Amino acid sequence: MSVIALLEKRYSARAYLDKPVSQALLDTIFEQAQQSPSNCNVQPWQTCVVSGAMKDQLKQDLVATVMKGEAPNPDFNWLPKYEGIHRDRQFGSANALYSAIGVAREDKRGRQMAMIRNWQFFDAPHVVFFTMDKYLDIMGAVDLGIYAQSLALILAEHGLSCCMQGALGQFPDPVKAALNLPEQRGILFGMSFGYADESAAVNTTRTEREAVSNAVKFFS
Repeated sequence: MSVIALLEKRYSARAYLDKPVSQALLDTIFEQAQQSPSNCNVQPWQTCVVSGAMKDQLKQDLVATVMKGEAPNPDFNWLPKYEGIHRDRQFGSANALYSAIGVAREDKRGRQMAMIRNWQFFDAPHVVFFTMDKYLDIMGAVDLGIYAQSLALILAEHGLSCCMQGALGQFPDPVKAALNLPEQRGILFGMSFGYADESAAVNTTRTEREAVSNAVKFFS
């Protein structure tokens, strides 16, 4: 399948089958992702793939942390407030999601429970945490974004789905403790992945893309 076809087909999956990906296929996918480009070839990503019993325990730990009402304490700057058109697009994305699962705008509890699903990894069999040395800052973040996009397309080529999740970088402490990450390493964001449950209503969510005339300017 072409790259264009993969981009047009993929979406952020938020419901998965109880069907783990084989270790052989995981090895292949993450080996292929190593071909991702990076600034000066520094390859800053330190990728942590969590599955099985450790994933289930981590899910419990993260949900418990979130339910305590503690404020997020991300390793990187994940707290800017969207403004203007960016905020409009954020609202549009949220509206598409909640409409797909039948949660009304005034249903605050329903929206909160939908948000909690992030830290339950949407019941995916696998979750990835994208980590890097903290000092790398914005340049490292650029490289991790490139790597994550490459990984998402490789997953799609192998018939797998995923969901990028900034939420998985908001409460790093339980993750770093479980994975025994050194202090100098930070968690930028995460991604749940596996075989999508195509029958789930939440997986009918689709978002719009801005017209190229508003997003791209050509100069000569």
